[in-house]
Amino acid sequence: MNRYEGIGPGGEAKIRYLDGDFQVTVPGTFVTCAVTGMRIPLSELRYWSVDRQEPYVDAAASLKRELELRDAKAAG
Repeated sequence: MNRYEGIGPGGEAKIRYLDGDFQVTVPGTFVTCAVTGMRIPLSELRYWSVDRQEPYVDAAASLKRELELRDAKAAG
């Protein structure tokens, strides 16, 4: 496996997450959820954090990350 395998068309995209939109910086067909590790087809990407630049598979994953970070901040 070389370092470019899986990147580009058919592989994992690199995304810049914006308010209400995103910009593809490296072409691909999916991104990986920051919480679950599941692949999210770009056509189904609906949830992300602009501040953390992370994608989420669904609202539940987004909420889970928010609660984890809130709890970590409160504990630490």
